[in-house]
Amino acid sequence: MTEPAPSSVWTRPRPEPRRRAPGVDQYVAAALAVADAEGLAAVSMRRVAGDLGSGTATLYRYITNRDELVDLMIDAAQGEDPLPEPTGEWRADLGTVARALRTTLLRHPWLAGELTGRPALGPNSLRRSEATLRAAVALTSDITLASQALGTVRAYVLGSVAAQQAVRHAEQRTGLSEEEWQRSVGPYITEVLAAGEHPMLARRIDEAEELDPDVEFAFGLDCVLDGLAARLAR
Repeated sequence: MTEPAPSSVWTRPRPEPRRRAPGVDQYVAAALAVADAEGLAAVSMRRVAGDLGSGTATLYRYITNRDELVDLMIDAAQGEDPLPEPTGEWRADLGTVARALRTTLLRHPWLAGELTGRPALGPNSLRRSEATLRAAVALTSDITLASQALGTVRAYVLGSVAAQQAVRHAEQRTGLSEEEWQRSVGPYITEVLAAGEHPMLARRIDEAEELDPDVEFAFGLDCVLDGLAARLAR
Protein backbone atom coordinates (compact mmCIF):
# COMPACT_ATOMS: atom_id res chain seq x y z
CA MET A 1 0.00 0.00 0.00
CA THR A 2 1.35 3.41 -0.97
CA GLU A 3 2.10 5.66 1.97
CA PRO A 4 0.19 8.97 1.87
CA ALA A 5 2.29 11.99 1.03
CA PRO A 6 3.20 14.07 4.09
CA SER A 7 1.05 17.14 4.55
CA SER A 8 2.45 20.51 3.57
CA VAL A 9 2.18 23.83 5.33
CA TRP A 10 0.77 25.14 2.03
CA THR A 11 -2.07 22.61 1.86
CA ARG A 12 -3.29 22.57 5.47
CA PRO A 13 -5.99 25.02 6.57
CA ARG A 14 -4.58 27.77 8.74
CA PRO A 15 -6.29 27.87 12.15
CA GLU A 16 -7.70 31.16 13.36
CA PRO A 17 -5.70 32.63 16.26
CA ARG A 18 -7.32 32.48 19.64
CA ARG A 19 -8.33 35.71 21.26
CA ARG A 20 -5.28 37.89 21.98
CA ALA A 21 -2.93 35.09 20.88
CA PRO A 22 -0.38 35.63 18.09
CA GLY A 23 -1.25 34.26 14.66
CA VAL A 24 0.94 32.69 12.02
CA ASP A 25 1.95 36.03 10.51
CA GLN A 26 3.13 37.34 13.88
CA TYR A 27 5.18 34.20 14.54
CA VAL A 28 6.78 34.41 11.10
CA ALA A 29 7.59 38.10 11.55
CA ALA A 30 9.24 37.35 14.89
CA ALA A 31 11.27 34.53 13.33
CA LEU A 32 12.40 36.84 10.52
CA ALA A 33 13.57 39.40 13.05
CA VAL A 34 15.64 36.80 14.89
CA ALA A 35 17.18 35.39 11.69
CA ASP A 36 18.04 38.82 10.31
CA ALA A 37 19.72 39.89 13.53
CA GLU A 38 21.40 36.66 14.65
CA GLY A 39 21.30 34.18 11.77
CA LEU A 40 18.95 31.34 10.92
CA ALA A 41 20.58 29.01 13.46
CA ALA A 42 19.20 31.23 16.24
CA VAL A 43 15.61 30.55 15.17
CA SER A 44 13.87 27.90 17.23
CA MET A 45 10.24 27.28 18.04
CA ARG A 46 10.89 28.04 21.72
CA ARG A 47 12.76 31.28 20.93
CA VAL A 48 10.08 32.59 18.58
CA ALA A 49 7.25 31.75 20.96
CA GLY A 50 9.14 33.32 23.84
CA ASP A 51 9.80 36.54 21.94
CA LEU A 52 6.05 36.94 21.49
CA GLY A 53 5.25 36.00 25.08
CA SER A 54 3.50 32.87 23.87
CA GLY A 55 3.76 29.27 24.96
CA THR A 56 5.61 26.93 22.60
CA ALA A 57 2.56 24.64 22.56
CA THR A 58 0.51 27.49 21.13
CA LEU A 59 3.00 27.95 18.27
CA TYR A 60 2.82 24.23 17.48
CA ARG A 61 -0.93 24.62 17.05
CA TYR A 62 -0.23 26.69 13.91
CA ILE A 63 3.15 25.43 12.69
CA THR A 64 4.12 21.77 12.97
CA ASN A 65 7.90 22.15 13.24
CA ARG A 66 10.89 24.38 12.58
CA ASP A 67 11.17 23.30 8.93
CA GLU A 68 7.67 24.59 8.29
CA LEU A 69 8.52 27.81 10.06
CA VAL A 70 11.54 28.29 7.79
CA ASP A 71 9.35 27.62 4.72
CA LEU A 72 6.96 30.32 5.91
CA MET A 73 9.86 32.71 6.54
CA ILE A 74 11.24 32.19 3.03
CA ASP A 75 7.85 32.86 1.50
CA ALA A 76 7.26 35.94 3.61
CA ALA A 77 10.64 37.36 2.58
CA GLN A 78 9.81 36.70 -1.08
CA GLY A 79 6.56 38.63 -0.78
CA GLU A 80 7.80 41.81 0.90
CA ASP A 81 8.20 43.85 -2.27
CA PRO A 82 5.67 44.26 -5.08
CA LEU A 83 6.44 42.41 -8.28
CA PRO A 84 7.55 44.75 -11.08
CA GLU A 85 5.36 45.07 -14.13
CA PRO A 86 7.01 43.42 -17.17
CA THR A 87 8.01 45.74 -20.01
CA GLY A 88 8.42 42.97 -22.58
CA GLU A 89 12.05 44.04 -23.10
CA TRP A 90 14.07 41.09 -21.87
CA ARG A 91 17.19 42.95 -20.82
CA ALA A 92 15.32 45.49 -18.72
CA ASP A 93 13.11 42.83 -17.17
CA LEU A 94 15.94 40.41 -16.32
CA GLY A 95 17.90 43.32 -14.89
CA THR A 96 14.93 44.19 -12.69
CA VAL A 97 14.65 40.56 -11.59
CA ALA A 98 18.34 40.50 -10.64
CA ARG A 99 18.22 43.75 -8.69
CA ALA A 100 15.06 42.72 -6.84
CA LEU A 101 16.60 39.41 -5.82
CA ARG A 102 19.76 41.17 -4.63
CA THR A 103 17.70 43.60 -2.53
CA THR A 104 15.86 40.73 -0.86
CA LEU A 105 19.03 38.76 -0.17
CA LEU A 106 20.86 41.74 1.32
CA ARG A 107 17.87 42.47 3.54
CA HIS A 108 17.84 38.87 4.79
CA PRO A 109 21.46 37.60 4.93
CA TRP A 110 20.38 34.04 5.81
CA LEU A 111 18.08 33.65 2.80
CA ALA A 112 20.60 32.91 0.05
CA GLY A 113 21.54 29.58 1.57
CA GLU A 114 17.88 28.55 1.66
CA LEU A 115 17.25 29.37 -2.01
CA THR A 116 19.96 27.14 -3.46
CA GLY A 117 18.32 23.80 -2.71
CA ARG A 118 14.75 22.73 -3.37
CA PRO A 119 12.50 25.37 -4.93
CA ALA A 120 10.35 27.39 -2.55
CA LEU A 121 6.67 26.58 -3.15
CA GLY A 122 4.77 29.15 -1.11
CA PRO A 123 2.35 31.53 -2.83
CA ASN A 124 4.71 34.51 -2.81
CA SER A 125 7.59 32.38 -4.07
CA LEU A 126 5.48 30.95 -6.88
CA ARG A 127 4.33 34.42 -7.94
CA ARG A 128 7.91 35.64 -8.03
CA SER A 129 9.00 32.56 -9.96
CA GLU A 130 6.24 33.15 -12.51
CA ALA A 131 7.28 36.78 -12.94
CA THR A 132 10.94 35.90 -13.41
CA LEU A 133 10.16 33.21 -15.98
CA ARG A 134 7.98 35.68 -17.85
CA ALA A 135 10.96 38.01 -18.02
CA ALA A 136 13.20 35.24 -19.34
CA VAL A 137 10.83 34.08 -22.10
CA ALA A 138 11.00 37.57 -23.55
CA LEU A 139 14.61 36.65 -24.36
CA THR A 140 13.78 33.24 -25.86
CA SER A 141 10.54 31.34 -26.29
CA ASP A 142 12.40 28.07 -25.62
CA ILE A 143 11.43 27.44 -21.99
CA THR A 144 14.53 25.29 -21.37
CA LEU A 145 16.85 28.06 -22.59
CA ALA A 146 14.81 30.65 -20.71
CA SER A 147 15.23 28.62 -17.52
CA GLN A 148 18.97 28.31 -18.12
CA ALA A 149 19.27 32.05 -18.73
CA LEU A 150 17.37 32.75 -15.54
CA GLY A 151 19.56 30.30 -13.64
CA THR A 152 22.66 32.09 -14.93
CA VAL A 153 21.39 35.47 -13.76
CA ARG A 154 20.36 34.00 -10.41
CA ALA A 155 23.77 32.35 -9.93
CA TYR A 156 25.48 35.69 -10.59
CA VAL A 157 23.29 37.46 -8.02
CA LEU A 158 23.89 34.76 -5.40
CA GLY A 159 27.65 34.92 -5.93
CA SER A 160 27.76 38.70 -5.86
CA VAL A 161 25.69 38.88 -2.68
CA ALA A 162 27.82 36.16 -1.04
CA ALA A 163 30.96 38.19 -1.69
CA GLN A 164 29.38 41.34 -0.26
CA GLN A 165 28.09 39.50 2.80
CA ALA A 166 31.49 37.91 3.39
CA VAL A 167 32.86 41.37 4.15
CA ARG A 168 30.14 41.86 6.78
CA HIS A 169 30.82 38.45 8.30
CA ALA A 170 34.54 39.23 8.52
CA GLU A 171 33.76 42.49 10.30
CA GLN A 172 31.52 40.67 12.79
CA ARG A 173 34.08 37.89 13.33
CA THR A 174 37.11 40.15 13.85
CA GLY A 175 35.44 43.23 15.27
CA LEU A 176 37.37 45.31 12.73
CA SER A 177 35.85 47.47 10.02
CA GLU A 178 37.21 47.06 6.50
CA GLU A 179 39.37 50.19 6.94
CA GLU A 180 40.69 49.02 10.31
CA TRP A 181 41.54 45.60 8.88
CA GLN A 182 43.39 47.19 5.95
CA ARG A 183 45.48 49.27 8.35
CA SER A 184 46.26 46.20 10.45
CA VAL A 185 47.63 44.23 7.48
CA GLY A 186 49.26 47.26 5.85
CA PRO A 187 52.83 46.61 7.10
CA TYR A 188 52.70 42.98 5.95
CA ILE A 189 51.37 43.87 2.49
CA THR A 190 54.02 46.57 2.13
CA GLU A 191 56.72 44.01 2.89
CA VAL A 192 55.24 41.50 0.41
CA LEU A 193 55.04 44.06 -2.41
CA ALA A 194 58.56 45.33 -1.73
CA ALA A 195 59.91 41.89 -2.60
CA GLY A 196 58.73 42.48 -6.19
CA GLU A 197 57.27 39.00 -6.71
CA HIS A 198 53.66 40.12 -7.16
CA PRO A 199 53.63 42.98 -9.69
CA MET A 200 49.98 42.55 -10.66
CA LEU A 201 48.91 42.67 -7.03
CA ALA A 202 51.00 45.81 -6.62
CA ARG A 203 49.22 47.42 -9.56
CA ARG A 204 45.85 46.36 -8.15
CA ILE A 205 46.59 47.99 -4.80
CA ASP A 206 48.31 51.11 -6.15
CA GLU A 207 46.23 51.88 -9.23
CA ALA A 208 42.79 50.25 -9.14
CA GLU A 209 39.78 52.15 -7.85
CA GLU A 210 37.81 50.83 -4.90
CA LEU A 211 34.32 50.70 -6.36
CA ASP A 212 31.00 50.88 -4.58
CA PRO A 213 29.29 47.45 -4.36
CA ASP A 214 26.34 48.78 -6.36
CA VAL A 215 28.68 49.83 -9.18
CA GLU A 216 30.45 46.47 -9.15
CA PHE A 217 27.13 44.63 -9.21
CA ALA A 218 25.84 46.67 -12.16
CA PHE A 219 29.03 46.00 -14.15
CA GLY A 220 28.87 42.27 -13.54
CA LEU A 221 25.17 42.13 -14.37
CA ASP A 222 25.78 43.93 -17.67
CA CYS A 223 28.47 41.35 -18.49
CA VAL A 224 26.07 38.49 -17.77
CA LEU A 225 23.30 40.02 -19.88
CA ASP A 226 25.77 40.77 -22.71
CA GLY A 227 26.86 37.15 -22.60
CA LEU A 228 23.29 35.85 -22.75
CA ALA A 229 22.49 38.12 -25.69
CA ALA A 230 25.57 36.94 -27.61
CA ARG A 231 25.00 33.28 -26.80
CA LEU A 232 21.34 33.18 -27.76
CA ALA A 233 21.86 35.25 -30.90
CA ARG A 234 23.89 32.42 -32.46
